Amino acid sequence: MKNTKLFALLTALLLINLPLQAKQKVTLLLDWFVNPDHAALIVAQQKGFFAAHDLAVEIVEPADPSMPPKLVAAGKADIAVDYQPQLQMQVAEGLPLVRIGTLVSTPLNSVVVLQNSGIESLADLKGKKIGYSVSGFETSLLQAMLAKHGLSEKDVEMVNVNWSLSPSLISGQVDAVIGAFRNFELNQMALEQQPGRAFYPEEHGVPAYDELILVANKNNLTDKKLHAFLTALEQATIYLINHPDQAWQDFVSYKPNELDNELNRLAWRDTLPRLTLRPRALDENRYQHMAEFMQQQGLIKTVPPLTDYTIQLKD
Repeated sequence: MKNTKLFALLTALLLINLPLQAKQKVTLLLDWFVNPDHAALIVAQQKGFFAAHDLAVEIVEPADPSMPPKLVAAGKADIAVDYQPQLQMQVAEGLPLVRIGTLVSTPLNSVVVLQNSGIESLADLKGKKIGYSVSGFETSLLQAMLAKHGLSEKDVEMVNVNWSLSPSLISGQVDAVIGAFRNFELNQMALEQQPGRAFYPEEHGVPAYDELILVANKNNLTDKKLHAFLTALEQATIYLINHPDQAWQDFVSYKPNELDNELNRLAWRDTLPRLTLRPRALDENRYQHMAEFMQQQGLIKTVPPLTDYTIQLKD
């Protein structure tokens, strides 16, 4: 009798744990610390959309923002949050990466000045100091924007301010910055009583592009957990759009002490309209036009076939 009861107990425990054992682990590397740009990912985690598709997703905030795509390329992680232009440069460098999804489908990058600076147009930047964090795409982006207004990089002084964009602008170290996210830095400046004015690349000679995307290793595209991940992400996005107030509570529950503040609340408001509603969907023209732009800017030598680094995974 005792043996029978013990067997029944062990069987029950095994059945209870089967769903946990069946879950597939996914390592997701973010591009930066958690913020509203990652809204759909965090909501998918907190509301159980990933779990409902038998996924155990580990979300990792990187110590070095440049490393996530490299780690995915090396097979050390499953998915990384990346940026469309950076992906196109990474592929040109030979990394085996493929875009599998989109998080934010409009540019967030912008040139920002203080509202009271007297700079009303990009043409007014002649002779000014412009701060930047990362050379390469951002500086090329600025050059294209300046060219639209008859200026070149020789007409401005570039200053590397590392990641201190808003502080360097507010302190007067520079007159403008490139690389400021319109949904974040502008709100940060407003909270500090130093409102800013933004100039948007896509309105000044730069093709529109996807800001935040998801990349995977091109050798792992048949892995079913990638499909499950994107399905869960789409469900989380729909929930988020339908229930923004509740989704905000779900979002901040991930790290209440760090996320539940006025800056993130304002950024949340400005980010939601920019979230892609169809994470799987691929805009081929957008990628083609940006690749051609980057070749013209000397960032990549050739325009690679889209099939080399983009895919729309079927459900």
